[in-house]
Amino acid sequence: MSSRPTLTPDSLATTAADIADELGFERLSVSEVARRAGVKPASVYFHLDGADDLRGRVSALALAELGDRLALALAGRAGRDALGALVDTVRGYALEHPGRWEATQVRITAPEAGPPGVRVGALMLGVVRAYGLPEEEQTHAVRLVGSTVNGFVRLHVNGGFDHSQPDPEDSWLRMTQALDSALTHWPVTVAPDQESPR
Repeated sequence: MSSRPTLTPDSLATTAADIADELGFERLSVSEVARRAGVKPASVYFHLDGADDLRGRVSALALAELGDRLALALAGRAGRDALGALVDTVRGYALEHPGRWEATQVRITAPEAGPPGVRVGALMLGVVRAYGLPEEEQTHAVRLVGSTVNGFVRLHVNGGFDHSQPDPEDSWLRMTQALDSALTHWPVTVAPDQESPR
């Protein structure tokens, strides 16, 4: 007779993350996690506080994994070299784990996601800071890098480049070069007539 699986919040989060990669983060459910774990949903609820808790733990897991990869990729790098490592690592993780990556892109209020999210943000900030931007401009630069990379990756993951030429890899290289140029020649002030209406 086989023994019952040992359930923990971490093991359930890992199972959920695998499901998210396979089916999509938006299709993640407690019932599917229970089915994969070979238990009844009530057993999952014994360890987790419902679907929101489950999604938050997947987000925390994904951010922690991404942070580990970024820390390894960025070690000893600066400037354009670090920027290339940053964007390539994010894209690589998203293509390998699309559901996990999607979990890093949604607004999650779970406390578990806080520390790994802060770590990823700090690693990105470190790349930008090495370009010598004034402190008050660094958050703007991080937003530019993040939104550009994540927008490209989302199109790539969803097949947005599947039926067009040139090869998206060529566009990716140009995107990286454009970001490097933007950070290198960052405008430290914005003229009043260029400010966005509030």
